[in-house]
Amino acid sequence: MHTVETVLLVLMLGALSGIAARYVRAIPLPLIQIALGALLSWPRHGLHIAFDPELFLLLFIPPLLFADGWRIPKREFFALWRPILRLALGLVLFTVIGLGYLIHWLIPEIPLTVAFALAAVVSPTDAVAVSAITRNLGMPVKTMHILEGESLLNDASGLVALKFAVAATLTGLFSWTEAAQEFLWIAIGGLGAGALIGWGFARLRAVVTRRVGDVAATQMVLLLLLMPFAAYLLAERIGVSGILAAVAAGITTNFADLDRGAYVTERMQTAATWTLVESSFNGAIFLLLGLQLPSILGSMDEYRHHGAWTLLGYVVAISTALLLLRWVWLMLGVRRSLARAHRTGRMAEPPSPLLQLATTLAGIRGAVTLAGALSVPLLMHDGQPFPARELLVFLATGVILFTLAVGSIGLPWVLRHLPAPGEPASAFEERQARLAACQAAIARLVPDPEVLARHEDDPAWLAQYQEVSGRLTQDYRKRIDLLDDGSAVTTPEAQAETPEVRRQRRLRYVMELELRLRCLHAERDTLYAERHAHRINDESLRSLVQELDLSETSLRKRLAVAKQAAGLQASAAGHGH
Repeated sequence: MHTVETVLLVLMLGALSGIAARYVRAIPLPLIQIALGALLSWPRHGLHIAFDPELFLLLFIPPLLFADGWRIPKREFFALWRPILRLALGLVLFTVIGLGYLIHWLIPEIPLTVAFALAAVVSPTDAVAVSAITRNLGMPVKTMHILEGESLLNDASGLVALKFAVAATLTGLFSWTEAAQEFLWIAIGGLGAGALIGWGFARLRAVVTRRVGDVAATQMVLLLLLMPFAAYLLAERIGVSGILAAVAAGITTNFADLDRGAYVTERMQTAATWTLVESSFNGAIFLLLGLQLPSILGSMDEYRHHGAWTLLGYVVAISTALLLLRWVWLMLGVRRSLARAHRTGRMAEPPSPLLQLATTLAGIRGAVTLAGALSVPLLMHDGQPFPARELLVFLATGVILFTLAVGSIGLPWVLRHLPAPGEPASAFEERQARLAACQAAIARLVPDPEVLARHEDDPAWLAQYQEVSGRLTQDYRKRIDLLDDGSAVTTPEAQAETPEVRRQRRLRYVMELELRLRCLHAERDTLYAERHAHRINDESLRSLVQELDLSETSLRKRLAVAKQAAGLQASAAGHGH
């Protein structure tokens, strides 16, 4: 099949599988996509794609890591830097050494340096798969932040460890001093290169938009899409980590966006574009993994003498050891950091055996593991085949599938047994920020003394101003009343309320939000009816519906938080109707 046709087919299947996953909620989306890819390529005349690991790393990984760096909450990321670094760096080293020796002992025909390479390949985790599995299951927010931060950084540490293991296999030489120096150069250089690219783009964008405003929003979004590739290519060209460069560019760009509150069009286009890119690229990655399965299994003819059950046993043993090493590291190396973060208020949930088990099962492997395994060279310097390469690729693929399956079954069970989380701190902070914004808007309605002085002889202007500002003040007061669900009121009357009275107040708040949503739906239906009757044109329809869509998005988010605060379960969602 032609390359263009293949790309279009993979993107289409990614979209269709995403829709199918909405109806088959018992099976996580990554597993559906892997199975679909395998079915497409299994027949002799099925779809077969020559997988180029370097091209794969360039096309798919930088934009996804850039988007993760751009989206991840920076306050929580830096507040939890200790457990994140201990997972992203310490756990990778612990895994490479411990698992490497175990693999060599378990399968003696795999040389020790190749065993270290396999351990390095399976050390990076995949937060994309974790979020796909735990969606709507109640993974603690701060724990998810730690997992996201870990996956952002351990891709680089795992691939650097792989590079040294492969070099030791090719040359027979290894030096801990050189490895440490090289790692520091690769990591710090990659972060610096990405930050420089992000800062340079931010400066250029500021200069351009200062002159033309939001008119160039589309062009700025296109340049933003190209930036992770530029950061990755520049970093790889100078010999540092392109993966960390893409992450650093995303973080730097996010900080630069804090000074661009006035550019509404650019912001909306950017959010929509990155949502599309993340959805399509994530789907393509797992479909490509499935497409490679038949060829990976077909390359195992040399190891048929082990027997299928023995090979599967190796996969189960290595995967189980990988999760056990993660559990041990969480217990010995990270638990104290998590406890300290809980005591200082940076983490709401205290470390517990169930939370530790959930974090262990969340160590799912994915796209970077596959790309790293397939990037192992085919030949040694002397022209001989790289030792046990096919077995390495097979075992790495088996670990991906095993951790996905175990996480898909185990994580939902563990999360259901975790204590029900209260209102997230971010939801309370968001409500307080909305209240502060409304109060600031009311204060801004008071005219400046200079303005009053200019119009003191114009009673008509003063009357009009008072009428308009009065209407706006009333509107903002209504919004403040709507935001007040009773959970943050500290008046003596509110403090004297019984829990049942407070719950009824919150139920009324839920009811009001649900009724507002029903009104929005009625408005939208009417607008479409007006368009069908040709009383408004398409441009007017899009503009009006966009306003309603933004309002509905905000209301739905507040409704979900309000139901959680009121103790309503999914079955009670219709309480207010």
